[in-house]
Amino acid sequence: MQEIKIVKTEKDEIIGRMKTFYYEMSGDEIGDLAAEHWFEFMKKEVGPFFYNKGIEDSKQMLMEKMLHLEEDLYALKRPLQTIRK
Repeated sequence: MQEIKIVKTEKDEIIGRMKTFYYEMSGDEIGDLAAEHWFEFMKKEVGPFFYNKGIEDSKQMLMEKMLHLEEDLYALKRPLQTIRK
């Protein structure tokens, strides 16, 4: 599986939010290195669960769209006249 790539600005934003969350929950501060390790753990171990859920949700949405498309295409069909002998 390919590694999840996050640009530095987004990574810094996520780490900042994690540090804020940790402080609000525990009243203690977490250092930059510890927060980065926590981030890397979450990305590696938890991220794939969210990624896979996103894939499944996308698949379901596309299946529903295809069903509607099939119904719409069927509604566009023109009746054929039968030839009488």
